[in-house]
Amino acid sequence: MEMVILCHGFRSTKENETMVNLAVALENEGISTFRFDFAGNGESEGSFQYGNYSREADDLHAVIQHFCGTNRVISAILGHSKGGNVVLLYASKYHDIQTVINVSGRYDLKGGIEDRLGKDFLQRIKKDGFIDVMNKTGKVYYRVTEESMLDRLSTDMHKACLMIEKECRVLTVHGSADEVIPVEDALEFAKIIPNHKLHIIEGANHGYTAHQAELTSVVLDFIKACMQQDKDTAGQVPGGSCP
Repeated sequence: MEMVILCHGFRSTKENETMVNLAVALENEGISTFRFDFAGNGESEGSFQYGNYSREADDLHAVIQHFCGTNRVISAILGHSKGGNVVLLYASKYHDIQTVINVSGRYDLKGGIEDRLGKDFLQRIKKDGFIDVMNKTGKVYYRVTEESMLDRLSTDMHKACLMIEKECRVLTVHGSADEVIPVEDALEFAKIIPNHKLHIIEGANHGYTAHQAELTSVVLDFIKACMQQDKDTAGQVPGGSCP
């Protein structure tokens, strides 16, 4: 049975509106899906980490290995925001999934940090070893450790994307009005990923609040086209393969 795995973003969960809506749309087309919480998020155990990009790609690999052991065919992997980075890092490392969808991932991981932590974040984190991010009520929302910060800063998406094989079909979707990750990041992915399709959704914000239907339609069309392409290719297993 063919399956699509959906990966949530930063400080999010598998119950995120976008994840749920995509799952419902795919399952209405007869394509099964699997959503899970990365370690330290939602219902998963472990502590939340600000960085952890490579570890989350390895977590995704463990999920894929599990389903390969149950004779499922992983047709595609999709990630939103940080999850978009995770699926691209996965594709750069494992080369066993041929359809990858990056929804609003960040190209430059040095970007966006000042917005959350302030301009002097590096000096403060080196001095104290961590920065606590507060919520609106003044309670600690999450802690950024120096180790997790260095993990993020050392994750090179440009280098990773150059390692994605040309047989891997990548769709990047991004909102033109994204207030968290600039749409220009999507254009950078389009420049360097060998087999890449770019779709900009006009007026959409980072969470696609008013554009869920268009996002779902774009993703569904791409996945179905890739699955059909695989079926039309003689002797090839539909979608992905298992090592």
